[in-house]
Amino acid sequence: MNRLTIKLFATLRERARAAELIREVPEGMTVGEIWSRLLGEFPALGGHRDGVAFAVNQEYVREDFRPRNEDEVAFIPPVSGGVDAPKAWWVGPVSIGRKPVDIEALERAVAHPSAGATVTFAGMTRNGNAGRQVLKLEYEAYEPMALSEMRKLALEAGERFKIVRIAIQHRIGTVAIGETSVAIAVSAAHRAEAFEACRFAIDRLKEVVPVWKKEYFEGGEVWIGCQTSHPPELERGALVEEPETENFF
Repeated sequence: MNRLTIKLFATLRERARAAELIREVPEGMTVGEIWSRLLGEFPALGGHRDGVAFAVNQEYVREDFRPRNEDEVAFIPPVSGGVDAPKAWWVGPVSIGRKPVDIEALERAVAHPSAGATVTFAGMTRNGNAGRQVLKLEYEAYEPMALSEMRKLALEAGERFKIVRIAIQHRIGTVAIGETSVAIAVSAAHRAEAFEACRFAIDRLKEVVPVWKKEYFEGGEVWIGCQTSHPPELERGALVEEPETENFF
């Protein structure tokens, strides 16, 4: 038997009412089979609309991957998207935490005499989304893996575009209206490369980095991106459900 630590996040954590489980499974059982067994134990997890991704020891894996004894297995709902990514000279500070995002510090971190342009993206909480009055957002992350994936995308940005430096900061916890939840700064010799790399980085971050957000609004709360819970009014059919949109930019 293999003894595994199982991690659950966002909607999965809420539906199972547990963030971490210790389970013993037969040797050779795949992560897909472990997920099926977990569905039997927690039927509420079956209400998830979209596919769940699998990770073992903080690296994405396919459903036929077979974890070994003492491995950490994470079941990851669609994100809002192992070892650290190889370090490259263009990869500046990459961080995740509860402190406010310091955009000026990111811009200083990418400054360089060879850079003729710096482009900064800042994603902020706005007060309205899908016709609702938003009160705040709350971010949750699988932190070790989130950092690893952020470093990987920073590395990929430098491989794809001629940039001088890139820095990323993501906030978790409660983010009030008007506050920044994520910021990316990119410097390059010319503005075109800086713009392109910055856009690539935020788009890629939203696809693969395991960070989720819950929107608190007047009358309820709902997960954005990994939607399995709905405002009470929508569940009762009093309102027509609207597609979720990004709360920033």
